[in-house]
Amino acid sequence: MFNTQIQHLPEVLYATPQLASKREHLVRASDHLWRVQDTAGRILGHLRTVADPLGLRYRAERLHLTTGAFRVVGEFWRADDAVQSLRNG
Repeated sequence: MFNTQIQHLPEVLYATPQLASKREHLVRASDHLWRVQDTAGRILGHLRTVADPLGLRYRAERLHLTTGAFRVVGEFWRADDAVQSLRNG
C-alpha cells in the first residue's frame, strides 16, 4: 500500500535582511518577522518576509495595540524600502 498522507516540509528560517542604513537595525521576533528599531532602541514597526511567485517580498507592518493585530504599511521588493516606509510614517 502507498502512504497517501501529505508530508509537510519544515519552514525555512530566513537570514536577517541586511540594511544599507545604520539608522535602524532588525531584531528577530519570529521565523519571518523582525522588529525594526532605531538607534535609541524605539520600535518603529515590524518587517515580515513574504513568499511571492516572483521572489521574496518585505512587508512593513505596525502593531495596533487596541486590537493586537498587525496593520500593513506596505509591501516592497527591498527591505530598505520597507524600513524607510516605517521611518517616515
